[in-house]
Amino acid sequence: MKHCLFLPACLAAALALSFTGTLVIADEPATAEAKPVASEVKSEDNDEAEAEEKPAEEAEEDEKELSPAQKRARERAKKRQEEKTEAESKKVRYAWFVLDDELPESPGGSGPFGDLSIDLRKQIARIDAAAKDDKIQGLVLLFDSPSYGAGQRHELREAIARFRAKGKHAVAVLEAAEAASYLVACACDEVVMPESGYLVLPGVRAQPMFYKGLLAKVGVKADFIHVGDAKGAAEPYTRREWSKAVKENMTSLIDDMYEQMIDTIAMDRPMKRGAVIEAVDRGLLTASQALEAGLVDRLAYESSLRDELEKRHDSDNVVFVENYGKKKVDTDFSGPGGMFKLLGMIASGGKESSGRGDKIAIVYAVGPIMTGESETSPFGASSSVGSTTIVKALRDAEEDDQVKAIVLRVDSPGGSAVASDLIWNEIQTIEKPVVASMGNVAASGGYYISMGCDHVFAEPTTVTGSIGVVGGKMAIGGLLEKLGVTTDLIARGKNSGLFSTTEKFTEAEREVLQSLMDDTYEQFTAKAATGCELTQDRIKELGGGRVYTGRQAERLELIDELGDLRAAVTKAKTLAGLEADADVTIDAYPEAEDFFESLFGDNDEQREVRVRLDLGGVLPELEQAIQRAGWVRQLFAKEPMGLVMPYDLVIE
Repeated sequence: MKHCLFLPACLAAALALSFTGTLVIADEPATAEAKPVASEVKSEDNDEAEAEEKPAEEAEEDEKELSPAQKRARERAKKRQEEKTEAESKKVRYAWFVLDDELPESPGGSGPFGDLSIDLRKQIARIDAAAKDDKIQGLVLLFDSPSYGAGQRHELREAIARFRAKGKHAVAVLEAAEAASYLVACACDEVVMPESGYLVLPGVRAQPMFYKGLLAKVGVKADFIHVGDAKGAAEPYTRREWSKAVKENMTSLIDDMYEQMIDTIAMDRPMKRGAVIEAVDRGLLTASQALEAGLVDRLAYESSLRDELEKRHDSDNVVFVENYGKKKVDTDFSGPGGMFKLLGMIASGGKESSGRGDKIAIVYAVGPIMTGESETSPFGASSSVGSTTIVKALRDAEEDDQVKAIVLRVDSPGGSAVASDLIWNEIQTIEKPVVASMGNVAASGGYYISMGCDHVFAEPTTVTGSIGVVGGKMAIGGLLEKLGVTTDLIARGKNSGLFSTTEKFTEAEREVLQSLMDDTYEQFTAKAATGCELTQDRIKELGGGRVYTGRQAERLELIDELGDLRAAVTKAKTLAGLEADADVTIDAYPEAEDFFESLFGDNDEQREVRVRLDLGGVLPELEQAIQRAGWVRQLFAKEPMGLVMPYDLVIE
């Protein structure tokens, strides 16, 4: 019979705190090999303690006192150690990474298990650590259908380039790959694919859905106003196809992304530009066809990779170091002390000391911009950018004396005009240098907040700009009528129906909303002009809702420079008066919320519960449309206008 010990919660927590000193929540050194998880990986034993060296005179005295048998035993031990050292020196180590799912842009998860997840910054840091590690001779990237945005792909490509610049060999292993994977893989020295694999390179396309017909069938009328002839955020609800101005702008955007795709492959692969275009026009290639075209280097299975690398290095001791640089978290909660260990880990939050010395803060603004608090998952992924949360994060970074500069990492299509302005204003009050780093998207409100920074970086394929304003509402009176729902109105005030959800705007209501939006557009263009050091007339000429790639934006001086997050951190250091290569601690903001709050929400007695319709496995396009419509309705139910780009624009 098992015996259980029950303690009051407060006593258990107190005892748990006393046990926190025994927990293992350590960051595995970047230069150490992580534990292998596959049987084919040759393990390495690094746990033997080194004996302290004795003075020569003392060692000689010890030698005289040894018997002949003891001396022979010592010689044998010494020889074994020398042989082991020699074997270690002959090992050829490859850091092994599996790239799958997504790499979220986030400050990290909350609670003791936040470090189990891998985000973009952590993955880049692990590749950079492998580049600096003298024990690592190569890199293997195994692609398992990852889903990365254009900006993230460029970040990974830059990390691979830094690795190769150290004279180390990088290998990409593809099975069935799409463009998102291949554009990262071709940054490696070698691309390997099994003979049963295939490559999908269908070019670049944008095909948004338009819902005007659907809304008409259910009795909903979309009533929106936009400032800027190319401000197309509301067009999916008000039109059945692109307007001429928006389509011209989108065509220019797609053209530049296509050109960058072709140029990237032609630069990385032994192919002429015409051959790349021919392969992309084909769209779908078998492994053999990809090999013949020059898109891959070898047809081979993953299981034979070690043999090929051993031939390359003329060595029979190639070691794959899986999970290189990943943190180890002790998750063994078995035995009598297991509960105390778990409670202690939760009480400590799984946090480590942020370190001493100079720091650079990275403030993540990822998702649609809204007023109030940000929404995040327990593992740190952002679903919205709350102005209250970001303003607090900026203030916390400003008030930390160790933080010398701030990098604002933006991956947002925009959202609330008020929230965007609150974040922009907070940046203006900061005395420390603030550098913007644009990710996949930094458009409209995302561009607005970036313009408050001292220097702005974008990836070549970042979607940015969209300087314009849109406002309106969904009038559902017709839908209610179809459902048999009636209303009986009593109103006072000429524009009392301004925020009514049953009817479209009257002319008087439309006039006051237009005035508000015109004023917001003036503020937007004035602040963008100041940030870009251009005239307001020039900003209006480039604005009007038009979106650009990062490469186009640099040519038009809408941003300062092309570069990734690493370049932004380097710039922040130099603006703060530090050396570009100075060692600094990176602190990520906003700080993760309490672990239990992130799991169970706040402790309010009365709560509203949202039920999510999960259509992702059957109709992902419809699920995205519903999420988009819900987000738009949430935004415009709270505010009459917003700074939003075509958020549902999917560029394949």
